[in-house]
Amino acid sequence: MSTDNAQDTLNELKVGDQTYHYYSLKKAAEQYGDITRLPFTLKVLLENQLRFQDGETATENDIQALVDWQQEAKSSHEIGYRPARVLMQDFTGVPGVVDLAAMRDAVAKLGEKPSRINPLSPVDLVIDHSVMVDDYGNPQAFEDNVKIEMERNLERYEFLRWGQQAFDNFRVVPPGTGICHQVNLEYLGKSVWTKEEDGKTFAFPDTLVGTDSHTTMINGLGVLGWGVGGIEAEAAMLGQPVSMVIPEVVGFKLEGKLREGITATDLVLTVTQMLRKRGVVGKFVEFYGDGLKDLPLADRATIANMAPEYGATCGFFPLDEETLNYMKLTGRSQEQIDLVKAYAREQGLWREPGHEPIFTDTLYLDMNEVEASLAGPKRPQDRVALTDMSSTFEKLLADQSKDASNQEENRWQGEGGSTAPFVDNSFDEEPNVDYKGEKFRLQDGAVVIAAITSCTNTSNPSVLMAAGLLAKKAVEKGLVSKPWVKTSLAPGSKVVTDYLATAGFQEPLNKLGFNLVGYGCTTCIGNSGPLPEPIDQAIQDESLTVASVLSGNRNFEGRIHPLVKTNWLASPPLVVAYALAGNVRIDISKDALGKDNSGNPVYLKDIWPSQKEIAEAVERVRSDMYRKEYAEVFDGDEAWQSIDITEGEVYEWSKDSTYIQHPPFFEGMDREPAPVEDVKEARVLARLGDSVTTDHISPAGSIKPDSPAGRYLQENGVAVKDFNSYGSRRGNHEVMMRGTFANVRIRNEMLDGVEGGFTRHVPSGEQMAIYDAAMKYAESDTPLVVIAGKEYGTGSSRDWAAKGTRLLGVRAVIAESYERIHRSNLIGMGVLPLQFPEGEDRNSLGLTGNETVSISGLSDIEPNAKVKVSITFEDGNSKEIDAVCSIFTANELAYFRHGGILHYVLRSML
Repeated sequence: MSTDNAQDTLNELKVGDQTYHYYSLKKAAEQYGDITRLPFTLKVLLENQLRFQDGETATENDIQALVDWQQEAKSSHEIGYRPARVLMQDFTGVPGVVDLAAMRDAVAKLGEKPSRINPLSPVDLVIDHSVMVDDYGNPQAFEDNVKIEMERNLERYEFLRWGQQAFDNFRVVPPGTGICHQVNLEYLGKSVWTKEEDGKTFAFPDTLVGTDSHTTMINGLGVLGWGVGGIEAEAAMLGQPVSMVIPEVVGFKLEGKLREGITATDLVLTVTQMLRKRGVVGKFVEFYGDGLKDLPLADRATIANMAPEYGATCGFFPLDEETLNYMKLTGRSQEQIDLVKAYAREQGLWREPGHEPIFTDTLYLDMNEVEASLAGPKRPQDRVALTDMSSTFEKLLADQSKDASNQEENRWQGEGGSTAPFVDNSFDEEPNVDYKGEKFRLQDGAVVIAAITSCTNTSNPSVLMAAGLLAKKAVEKGLVSKPWVKTSLAPGSKVVTDYLATAGFQEPLNKLGFNLVGYGCTTCIGNSGPLPEPIDQAIQDESLTVASVLSGNRNFEGRIHPLVKTNWLASPPLVVAYALAGNVRIDISKDALGKDNSGNPVYLKDIWPSQKEIAEAVERVRSDMYRKEYAEVFDGDEAWQSIDITEGEVYEWSKDSTYIQHPPFFEGMDREPAPVEDVKEARVLARLGDSVTTDHISPAGSIKPDSPAGRYLQENGVAVKDFNSYGSRRGNHEVMMRGTFANVRIRNEMLDGVEGGFTRHVPSGEQMAIYDAAMKYAESDTPLVVIAGKEYGTGSSRDWAAKGTRLLGVRAVIAESYERIHRSNLIGMGVLPLQFPEGEDRNSLGLTGNETVSISGLSDIEPNAKVKVSITFEDGNSKEIDAVCSIFTANELAYFRHGGILHYVLRSML
C-alpha cells in the first residue's frame, strides 16, 4: 500500500481515448529535488520506488537517496526493486519450476494450502536452450533436430505443461519458436507496461529480470532488465524485491557512423573490449550521444545483449524515435506506440538531442574508427582485428609448442610465432580424414564448426542479410564450404527465416551448408552436437588445435565443443567467410578464400556486400512478417500440443525419471531458521585460479560416459546416446551435483597439470572426481570450502553453479573477487562468499589445498564485515586472516541466515 507522499505524485495521462494513471517523476522532483540530469536507468528505479512506496520495502529515504545520487554520482544506499515481470529460458526455467513444485510440497507438509505458492508477477518461459545440432547441412536438418529434441526432452516438456496449467501468471513459448531474448525484443517487451488495479489502468516502465544473463538485450528497447540467478528470479516472481545497492552508472558516448564494410558485431566487440578494460562489473552502462540518432535498434540490442561480456549489470539505450520505429516494424499496436511516446515524454524518459546526464564515469567512441574484428580464443573481451587473426593464431600455436607446461599463461599473449604465410595443403598432403567421399588432411587451425547462432546477432537483420548476400556472391563465384566444417544456421525467431527467404538468400546459404538447424541457442551454449566421427578421431589422434567461428557471445574453454580448443566470435558474414576458407591460419583479409569457376582466386573483398546492398535487403523486412509469426506464439506444433498433461496443484514425482526429481533443498525445514553454525576444520575441495567461469563450475554441455553423472545415468538404464546435455537435466539434482566442477577444461591447482573435474582427497592423498571426493568428505561430516582467484563466477547466470556447490557440502568460497550474479546465487543457496583481505591471496598465503579452514562468528555476521578465517597448514602451523564478507545488503544477509533465498521466501509467505 502506497503512503500519502506517494499518492501526492499520482497523476493522469490521456492517450487517445484511454486514461492512464501513473506516478509522476515531475511531481516527485518538486518534493525531493531536481532529477533532470539523473541517468535514465535511475529514473526508472526512482519510479519503481515511488510506485511501491510503503514505508518499509520502499521508503522516502530510498527515493531521496536516488535523487541525491547526483551529488557524487554514486551511493552506498540499498533499495528493494520490483520488476514488472520475469523471463525464463528452459535450462534455468525447468529447475525454477521444480523448486516451485518442491515449495508446494513443503507448504503442504507444514499444513498450508499448496496454491499459496504461485507467481505474483507475470512469467514467460521460452524453450530455446534444448535443441542441439545433431543433423546439419541438409534440408531435413530442422525437422530432424526438432524431432530428436522432442524425444530427448519429453519428460521435461511434460513437466512444463503441468506447470503451465498449475501456476497462474505463467506462460510457456514452445520449442521451435525462437530464442527468449529475441522473442522478448520482438514481441514480449512493451517499453511501457500497464496493469489494471482497483478499476484503473496504471502505466509504468517495462522492467524485468531474467534467468539468462543476456536478458540485457531488452535494454536496446529502453526496457531496464538484467540477468539474475534462477533462485533470485523465483523470489522475484513470488513478490520479493530484488535487493540492490544503487549502482554506479557509466556513460558511454557514441558518435559518428560505422564505415563501409563494418558490422554491428565489430562494434559490439569493440565496445566489449573497451568496457572490460575500464571495469564496469556491477555497474549500469548507459549509452548516449548524437550517434544514437542513426544507430538502428537492432544494433543497439546487439550491444545491450553483450552486457555480461563487458561485465555490466545492463547496457541501456533510452527511448527515442528509433524505438518507436522498431516497435512499428515488429507489429506492436499503434495504441502501444502512442502510449510509449506520451509516457516517456511526460516522465522525462525520452532522449533529447544533446542531453548528457550525470554519470559516475564516461567513455567515448567514434564509430567511424571501428574495424573488422573477431574475439577469442577463449574470452569475449579479447578482440582481435581481422588483419591480425592469422598471426594471433600462429603465436598461440608457437606458445603451446614453446612451453606446454606453462600453456595457460603464455598461449594467449606470447611472443614469437611463424611470420611465414600459412599455405593450406589440406588436399595435397597425406590425408588423415576420409569423409563423405573426400580425402583431406585436417590441420591445426582448421575451422571445424562455423555457426550462425545466438541471440546477440541473429536478432539483427543487417548482419544476417550481410551473411545472405555474401553467401549469394560466393555461390555465384562457385565457392563451397570446406568439407571438414560443420555449418549451421540457428536464427532467434521464425521472422529471420521469412526475410532470408523473401530476399532470396536462404537458397545460397543452403548451398554452403548453412541450412536451418533449429530456432534456439544451439552452438553458442554448447549444443553444437557431435563432430563427424572421422573429424573427431583426427583431432584426438593428432592432438590438433582446431577452431570454431560463431556469431555468438561466449567462447569460454570447453563450452562450444570439448575438442575445440579455440573459439572465435565473429559477425555472421565472417562466419560464412571462414567456412569457405576452412582455416583461421589463412589471412582472409588479404589471402584468397578459394577459386572461382574459372580457377581464379576469390578474395573476401570480391564477395563482401556493400552497405547500400545490405540496406536495400533490410528494407524487405516487413511488419506483417512479425505479426504472422507471433500470432500463435504460445500454441506450438502438433507434437507439443499432443503432450499429455498431468493435472493437479501438487506435482506427482516419478522415482524413475532421470530428468525431473524432487530436490532436497527443503527437507526437514522448520518454520523458523536455526542459527548459522561456524565452519570447523573444513577441507579444501578445490583450489582454483582467476576467471573461473560458471561454465567451469556449473554442469554444462555434454555428459561424459565415464564421469560421475555418466555413471549415474547408465546405472539408471540410460544409454550413452540418450544422455542429452547437462542443461537438459537441470531438473534432476542427482545428475547436476555430479556434474558440478566437472568441466573438461577446469584446472584444480591442487593437482599438477591435470584438466577436468578432479581433486585430491586430502586424508588419503588419492586423486578422484570432485563429486566422489565430496561424498567421501560427507561420510565423515567434513565441511568443505573452495579457494579461488579473481573474477570467480564470471559468465552466465547459472543457478546450478551455486546449487551444485551447496549440495556438494561447500559452506564457503574464499576468492579475490566475484562476478555479480554468481556471488548473489551463492548467498541465495546459503553458501558464504568471502574475499581475501586486500594484498593477500591463495599464493601469498602459500595455500596448497591441503590445509584445514575454520570460519568463526557466523551467527552474528554482518554485511561487508570482517570474518575470522583460521588456516591450519600440513605442518601444524596456523594463520588467521580477516576475510571480507561479500554479503552486501540486509536482504542478502536474511537470505543467508535462512539457508537460502527460497527458504526465506517460503517462511515469509507462511
